[in-house]
Amino acid sequence: MAIPSGARYRIGGVEFAVVNDGTYMYDAGAIFGVVPRVMWERVAPPLDDRYRIPLGLNCLLLRSRGKTILIETGVGGKPGDRDAATPAEQGTLLTSLAALGVTPEEIDVVVNTHLHADHCGWNTSADGELLTPTFPNATYVINSAEWQDATHPNERTRATYLARNLDPIADRLTLADGELAITDEVIFAPAPGHTEGHSTVVVRSGQEWGVYLGDMAQHRAQLERTPWVSGLDVLPLVSMETKKRLMDECIEAGALVMFCHGPYPGVGRMTRTPEGFRKWEDVAPLAHEHAEGDDHAHSHSHPHGQEHA
Repeated sequence: MAIPSGARYRIGGVEFAVVNDGTYMYDAGAIFGVVPRVMWERVAPPLDDRYRIPLGLNCLLLRSRGKTILIETGVGGKPGDRDAATPAEQGTLLTSLAALGVTPEEIDVVVNTHLHADHCGWNTSADGELLTPTFPNATYVINSAEWQDATHPNERTRATYLARNLDPIADRLTLADGELAITDEVIFAPAPGHTEGHSTVVVRSGQEWGVYLGDMAQHRAQLERTPWVSGLDVLPLVSMETKKRLMDECIEAGALVMFCHGPYPGVGRMTRTPEGFRKWEDVAPLAHEHAEGDDHAHSHSHPHGQEHA
C-alpha cells in the first residue's frame, strides 16, 4: 500500500507540500516518559505487539525567494535505516518528491531541526560501500550546538546520532548560532529542550505565519498538556517551557502548526477550549493536493484549506 503524500498548504504567499517518508514505530513508554500509561493510553493509537506507537515522518517541501527548501529528511533508505519504519516499497521521501516532479538535484537547502536518525536519514544515501549526500547541490542548515553534540555522541545519544547520516555532509554545512534567516520568509529558530541544539522552522509571509515543530512533541497530547514531556527530551524542564511559550504564541496568532510525528499530514492549529485548555485542531489541505505532475513550488492560485476537528 502506497503512503499518502503531497498534501499542500499555504502561509501567505508561500505554498508548501508535506512529503512523507512513511511511518516510524517507537516504544510508547519512551515517548510518554514519566506520564503514567493509564493516562496516555486513552489518547494514544493502538500499539503493536512490541508496545510501539506509530509516528509520522512528515517533511516539508517549499519554495521561497527562488530557493527550493526541504525541511527534515525522515528516516532514510540506507541499510538499517528502515528497520523500525514502513518498508521502502510502500514509498519514501524520495518517491514522495518524485511524485511532485522534484529531483534531489533541485533541492537548494536542507534543514534539519536536529540530527536524531529519524529526522536526517535521507541526508545521505548508500551506493554499495560509498555514502554520499542525497541532495548533491544543497546546503544543509543545522544548529551548531546540535552538530557538535551529534558528532561527539555520549552513551545515551550514540544510538541515534549516526555517522552515516552526518559524515558525508560535513563539507556543505551552514551552522547556525541562534536564529538564522534562510530567506526573509523562512527562519531557523532555536527551540531547546528535546536536545540543547534543537530548532524549529518559522515560515512568515504577509500577515500569516506557521511553525514546523521538529521533535518538540511526538504526540499532539504533549502539545495540549504542557507537563507531558517526552522521555526522549534531554532537557525536560526546558522542553516544557519552550512548548508552553510557543503554543501560546500560536494560539494567540492563529498560526499554522506543522507536526513531524503526527498522523499524516500533521498540520493543524492550536486552539483553546471554553474552559481554557489547549486543543489541537487538524487543518485540511488545499483542494488540489492530489494533482499529479503539478509544480507545487510555482502555484499560488488556490484558496486556503478549511479547518476540521
